[in-house]
Amino acid sequence: MATPARGGELSPKAPLTNVPRHVAIIMDGNGRWATARGLPRAAGHRAGTENLREVLRAAVDFGVPVLTVYAFSTENWERPRIEVNALLAILEQVIENELDELDASGVQVRHLGRTEGLAPRLVRKIQSATERTAHNSTLCLNVAFNYGGRAEIVDAVRRIVRDGLAPDAIDEATISRYLATHDLPDPDLIIRTGGDMRVSNFLLWQGAYAEFYSTPTFWPDFNHDEFYEALAAFQRRQRRFGRVESQS
Repeated sequence: MATPARGGELSPKAPLTNVPRHVAIIMDGNGRWATARGLPRAAGHRAGTENLREVLRAAVDFGVPVLTVYAFSTENWERPRIEVNALLAILEQVIENELDELDASGVQVRHLGRTEGLAPRLVRKIQSATERTAHNSTLCLNVAFNYGGRAEIVDAVRRIVRDGLAPDAIDEATISRYLATHDLPDPDLIIRTGGDMRVSNFLLWQGAYAEFYSTPTFWPDFNHDEFYEALAAFQRRQRRFGRVESQS
């Protein structure tokens, strides 16, 4: 990930007083960004990967402790093989080229998703990255790769069954403990770039009461100021979690 050419400096704006504990991002629009420039879709994915550095910097600047990015869904295997291969190669290159800096910056890298279908070499690199950065605490970065919300719930139920829990012993807290994010707060804010208004099988359980923010900006152009605007919009939301506020 080359350092973005944009300055990324935030112009004076109102301070953020209610920063989400966990922000999740559906990084959409890479292919459309590339097509608009007459480039192959793989070029858009590379530009999106390069942009991640600026967004990580913004998350630290704004005091967001947990960031989850949707990099490759279980449904993305249905895309053209050349695009799938490009996405797999990009993840491997990012681990090789960026791990030293991520570790030095205190970023804890975690993988959400299945490893089935991934090349053994890539699985080993993912495991090495997560083990090496496990002690870091500046920012927890969850990379949802080969991830699907439904698949995650299925895997959790399978583990519950294997552990022999009685049906009456299973409640919402039980299922949460068996998810990949069991030790993290649920996302307060889900951001989707590219303009679409759907969650696309992303953090279905954890995001039940997350605030949703959609921007038409394609992911490669989602910068420091764009992140601020998403967080500022979150400040204006009234989160009731299904409850009705009492009338005085």
